[in-house]
Amino acid sequence: MNPKKIDLSLTIAEVNQILDALGALPYAQVYELVGTIQQQAQSQLGLASVPEERHG
Repeated sequence: MNPKKIDLSLTIAEVNQILDALGALPYAQVYELVGTIQQQAQSQLGLASVPEERHG
């Protein structure tokens, strides 16, 4: 059975904020989710890596 999926529309800054929050959790719990987020962002932006838009 395929899990249901949703599409979200977020700014790069918002995605980076989510990744920062996930980075505070144990790697084993979040590495697949982080990879999925990065892969989708890269494909949508057509980039080799997600640009950093962090302030501070």
